Amino acid sequence: MASILWLATLSAAHAATDAKRETFGTTPDGKHVDAVVLSNSHGTKARILALGASLQSLEVADRNGKSANIALGYASLDGYLSKPQYFGATVGRYANRIAKGHFVLDGKTYTVPVNDGANSLHGGTRGFDKVLWTVDEVKHDAGKASVTLSYVSPDGDMGYPGELKVSATYTLDEDNRLSIDYRATTNKTTIVNLSNHAYWNLSGEGSGSVMDERLTIAGDAYLPVDAGSIPTGEIRKVDGTPFDFRQAKPIGRDIRTNDPQLLNGRGYDHNWVISRDEASAPRMVARVEDPASGRVMTLKSAKPGLQFYSGNFLDGTTVGTGGHVYRQGDAFVLEPQLYPDTPNQASFGSARLEPGHEYRNLIVYEFTTESARGAR
Repeated sequence: MASILWLATLSAAHAATDAKRETFGTTPDGKHVDAVVLSNSHGTKARILALGASLQSLEVADRNGKSANIALGYASLDGYLSKPQYFGATVGRYANRIAKGHFVLDGKTYTVPVNDGANSLHGGTRGFDKVLWTVDEVKHDAGKASVTLSYVSPDGDMGYPGELKVSATYTLDEDNRLSIDYRATTNKTTIVNLSNHAYWNLSGEGSGSVMDERLTIAGDAYLPVDAGSIPTGEIRKVDGTPFDFRQAKPIGRDIRTNDPQLLNGRGYDHNWVISRDEASAPRMVARVEDPASGRVMTLKSAKPGLQFYSGNFLDGTTVGTGGHVYRQGDAFVLEPQLYPDTPNQASFGSARLEPGHEYRNLIVYEFTTESARGAR
């Protein structure tokens, strides 16, 4: 009898999580683009694409148990190829900006493509978001479903030194946590900064503005930027500024303030200083609550910086997975990472990776719900 109960329990645990491999489409040169769907017993479903190791969609239940996709994306491969916008993508080799597309490493100047005015953004014109990753492993066991993808960036790719071997493991568990474990190794000293560029709307993608969603950021300072969105080098306290999110407040409360920093980028597109050094383990860096749906997302990472972008350049020309148009302020982005332009600003720390060492950025998104009277 005990063995029967044990087998029933094991079977139920396996049924609770699942991982299925699908075909998402075919590139113009005939390469198949795989998709993997991870699911758990709560009805949460994450769909990951091999193109850009991207999160295409994430279905999560609201306070009433109704599921909706809360991540922006395209319904078909054509959108990702014809108008890439980093939806849910893995960004690198260097997430965020490098001033004027160059940096010095061990006395040698390296030049990388500029694709954001005079600066390089998210690795250049063909960053990790635009390449086809290999699906190495798809598995599910008691309480977890996961997929591991990999990519090998050759020495000199986009101007960066060293052959970089990168992996991204997406894991969905029974506690409604979706984690992305980024790792990288190199055969030559290089720089690396990987993150995920998911656009979130906790009321559901395409449902409208996120300006009423309440954001907390665990940082008491941020990095002011110049007209090209490159940090000036100053670390400025958030006290008394629109950048103070230490207590939860609606994203849009201060966004129309006549602050030069907000005028620069049409809203928030800045790095918050969570710490000056990397933490020993992921800790809370941000939390977002949606009063309308009751969904709550808690974000954890060990990285010292967090880029918050308020969807300023969504311009109504993109139709998403649900057939709705994305407009300015219809989503937010939270990217745990190193500070922007760190390779050119010694006071920001180091983005250096050497042979024999491993780069890692473990990002954890935890989803809960909140009733009108409090959390549950």
